[in-house]
Amino acid sequence: MTCLAIGLFVICTLTAQAQELAPWSFKRSLNTSAYGYTLVEDNTAGAPSAKVERFEVRSGDCGAQPGWSDCDSDRERSELSENGSAPLGSEYWYGWSFYLPPNHPNIYPAKVAFGQFHQRNSRSPAFMFQNDAGGLLIDKNFGHSTEHVPLISQDDLLGRWHHIEVHAKWDKLDGFFRVYVNGDLRYETTGSTTSGAGIYFKYGLYRSFLSRYKTRFGTQEVPTQVVLFAKVRHANTRQGLQ
Repeated sequence: MTCLAIGLFVICTLTAQAQELAPWSFKRSLNTSAYGYTLVEDNTAGAPSAKVERFEVRSGDCGAQPGWSDCDSDRERSELSENGSAPLGSEYWYGWSFYLPPNHPNIYPAKVAFGQFHQRNSRSPAFMFQNDAGGLLIDKNFGHSTEHVPLISQDDLLGRWHHIEVHAKWDKLDGFFRVYVNGDLRYETTGSTTSGAGIYFKYGLYRSFLSRYKTRFGTQEVPTQVVLFAKVRHANTRQGLQ
């Protein structure tokens, strides 16, 4: 991955050697803090690459753009957002590795997402990878959650690298969405996989309903969170992710 700072934006592009498709580009989403997104040397001794992407969100890290404000909607984030999108009827493989530090705080009952398959012309994602009290789960969303399926327990989640692969066909009627965790198929759904005009990928740290945490613990501050990512890719085939 190569990244270029352009004004307030960071554009990251995956090289053609990393995938079978045209270069995949991303921009920062609703957060421009210097610490929010950095490329750093791996200090975990276990990453699948020498450098990793580090996302950090601190209390108050909310931004706004025309038509939307995280600050006004109880949200904070540091994410990269795909510039393009997968059209209806397309079929792709996606893959990435991620790591949560051993001291990573769980801020449930606030919601935290480490990845989203979002929809063009819609404010609602189709699928989200979320951390709740029990660990990592897949949230089939489409405007309101219809399925919550556990993927990784909270005890296994922290302090180790996990590899996620997604095989998806994006269709309003005849699609499928499969999630592999560390090589094992852990979730599958068929039928409608989007209600929008195309799917784009977002990853990093996105937290919402922060007032739930503040109310439960009687505080105005939400703990800082960090997540690392490595080898974020998409391809036409599973082999292409390698």
